[in-house]
Amino acid sequence: MKILVVADEPEKALWDYFDRERVNGVELIISCGDLSAAYLEFLETMINRPLLYVRGNHDTQYDYRAPQGCIDIDDRVYDYRGLRILGLGGSMCYNFSKDQYTEEEMAKRIRKLQKRITLMNGFDVLVAHAPAAGYGDLPDRPHQGFACFNDLMNRWHPKYMLHGHVHKCYGSEFRREREHPSGTKIINSYGSYMLEIRDDEHPAKGRTGSALYDLYISLTAGIGSA
Repeated sequence: MKILVVADEPEKALWDYFDRERVNGVELIISCGDLSAAYLEFLETMINRPLLYVRGNHDTQYDYRAPQGCIDIDDRVYDYRGLRILGLGGSMCYNFSKDQYTEEEMAKRIRKLQKRITLMNGFDVLVAHAPAAGYGDLPDRPHQGFACFNDLMNRWHPKYMLHGHVHKCYGSEFRREREHPSGTKIINSYGSYMLEIRDDEHPAKGRTGSALYDLYISLTAGIGSA
């Protein structure tokens, strides 16, 4: 599955000088936050593929104009053709605006999702705006990562974590890819990143190993029906 991941700043090659050749084969678009609704709507329309998004710390405008035709996955585990995608937007709290969270508040959001994660027998991709603590974050309060993201990855071992928030222009700490001790590949998706996930990197739809969830998928999608 070829996925276009975007975050933080529009890419001229995808916006001002859109070229369809650059997005050939893209099946899904994921936004890690801090992008205008107009930009997300443009990508969803021009590429003509589903667009999933979480909110960044500068996305309060979504309260008044959410990206039309796009899917908000904040505080959800979204099943896209068997790929289980967990959304946790927002940044570390630094001035108490919306879409900012303390460590305790982010941990509480994760706890509320545990039943859903367990029902689906885990998840394959963590989509966040902020990084995990110690993995691509910065020492200043606004760009600190969340320690609870590390706990989440250590418990469930997703294949990928996608985030933004730390821009390339912020200095030498910027790296596209990092390896987490859990086995998760962490990708800073600032601007854009083309991710290809092999079929063997996630369960087939309705084959998660969770009897209850797989039965639900079978009944709703007609999988295995006579």
